[in-house]
Amino acid sequence: MRIGITILPEDRWWAAEPKWRAAEEFGFDHAWTYDHLGWRTLVDGPWFGAVPTLTAAATVTTRIRLGTFVASPNFRHPVPFARELMTLDDISDGRLTLGVGAGGAGYDTLVLGGQPPAPKDRTARFGEFVELLDLLLTRERTTWRGEHFAAVDARSAPGCVQRPRIPFVVAANGPKAMDVAARYGTGWVTTGVETEDHEEWWRGVARLAGRFDETLASIERERSTVDRYLMLDSAPVFSLSSAEAFRDAVSRSRELGFTDVVTHWPRADGVYAGRESVLEQVAAEVLPEFSLTARG
Repeated sequence: MRIGITILPEDRWWAAEPKWRAAEEFGFDHAWTYDHLGWRTLVDGPWFGAVPTLTAAATVTTRIRLGTFVASPNFRHPVPFARELMTLDDISDGRLTLGVGAGGAGYDTLVLGGQPPAPKDRTARFGEFVELLDLLLTRERTTWRGEHFAAVDARSAPGCVQRPRIPFVVAANGPKAMDVAARYGTGWVTTGVETEDHEEWWRGVARLAGRFDETLASIERERSTVDRYLMLDSAPVFSLSSAEAFRDAVSRSRELGFTDVVTHWPRADGVYAGRESVLEQVAAEVLPEFSLTARG
């Protein structure tokens, strides 16, 4: 079991840097940040860009994998984004993972003056976004046109450090997005179902895992070729509310066949509110039980 942590891009670097260093020192396997222009209840607060944040994090760490959780086509075009990803993969010496999803209908869409796309269009746009990124990151030149995106003789030298490209972890709860994850993902990530019932959330996660198995089978892809990520904090209970809560969440995830789980760095208040003392206890007592690379 690999265990990751998400550090929201809300702190100035003098305050954020120690968190990224600590994530590696604690023994987490991967560390992520949100790729949004603004996010939900935090939209009026401080917020920094994901790619510059991860670039800075790459320069102060050496082992831990780094990633977006998750990038979307809401405000990105695959051609310039592919250049940024290749650069970040180079600076991190091949430690980048692209977490990618369809994107919601919130601030990231409205701030650009547009209207949120209909669910059908959002899913189609997502499929094009991932397909074109895959081409751009694996070919020297790409000419491609879809309904939502296009590339004309786009160059991709020198290519990714990781071959054939950086790994994609594709967020998917619905059938069409799961198909994208099955075809292009090195990993699949789910947030489970929306509910205030903790046990129902876990039952929903189990159902989604079963559906993803069926999706893989439908394209004859081996189950073992796709890692499975679970965002623990989509559950009604914050995973770092206590060390025991975290231990239980990781154990249940492993029983359901997940290879990776992700939590959040505790915040002082509001969403993901918690105590850093619990994080430190988890690092000392729980990570060594589960994580492949934790330093006890």
